[in-house]
Amino acid sequence: MIIWIAFIALVIVLLALDLGIFHKSPHAVSTREALGWTTVWIAISLAFSAVVYYIYENAWGANPEGLTGRQAVLEYLTGYVIEKSLSMDNIFVMAVIFAYFKIPRPYQHRVLFWGILGAIVFRGIMIGVGVVLIQKFEWIIYFFGALLLYSAYKMLTSGHENIEPNKNPVILVIRRFFPVTSQFEGEQFFIKKRNVRAATPLFVALMVIETSDIMFAVDSIPAIFAITRDPFLIFTSNIFAILGLRSMYFVLAAVLDKFQYLKYSLVFILAFVGIKMLISNYIHIPAWISLTVILVALTAGVVFSWSSYQAMRTAEKEKGF
Repeated sequence: MIIWIAFIALVIVLLALDLGIFHKSPHAVSTREALGWTTVWIAISLAFSAVVYYIYENAWGANPEGLTGRQAVLEYLTGYVIEKSLSMDNIFVMAVIFAYFKIPRPYQHRVLFWGILGAIVFRGIMIGVGVVLIQKFEWIIYFFGALLLYSAYKMLTSGHENIEPNKNPVILVIRRFFPVTSQFEGEQFFIKKRNVRAATPLFVALMVIETSDIMFAVDSIPAIFAITRDPFLIFTSNIFAILGLRSMYFVLAAVLDKFQYLKYSLVFILAFVGIKMLISNYIHIPAWISLTVILVALTAGVVFSWSSYQAMRTAEKEKGF
């Protein structure tokens, strides 16, 4: 229990420093600044693997799977890479939502901050429910595997062009309980005029992002159960993956469309993890193999995408565009 409390306290401190000190004043986050913060969050996440090693090697907390420090680190890193890679698709959806609501760049970080905070709470609940279900109903691992295969198929056959934020049911719910202003009121989510509390478009965008993340979590959280059943490793790898999502958004949102083959890497990862879950009771695939397969798939998607983009740019220059 002490380990859990310490980790949650660490997350609270990191979030407080992020919004309360480093991003206290609203401003448009530059690519350079976002790249710097992305590096910081990744470094913190990787450094935490050393903490994981000492926790499990010295039996400081509950260890239901009887993992050694090395095994725990491999499962933590594999889970982190899976959640981080699947968040790429989430970034594109965030960009669509921001564009639809015309959210000014200086206010986007605040929306993402509170969106991530809500995601931490909801994912924590979903992880807890998932752990209990697997412990009580072993067969549900097959359901999760089938769900991931369906998610892979859905990602392969559908595109982001069909995303319509205005049809999100949450907008209808908000409008039913609150009047919504037509203009932004700084970075305020609510304002009070003539003793009437009204929501701003910033709050509506926040709620749409929140519900979108829950839908993505339905795909991504089952994936990590194929890697580990340890609640602490599942939770920490998930949280660290989404903590750096804000800065990664500002780095990748403008260029994500150039990585056209990355989608197929994510489809492959979902399918691989889904199959791994379906055969888990018959064939055990070590965490280091899973990590290697996932990293190779991501690298291939990035390399092929960048090569294709450069080839297209070269062809356009030769044609005089």
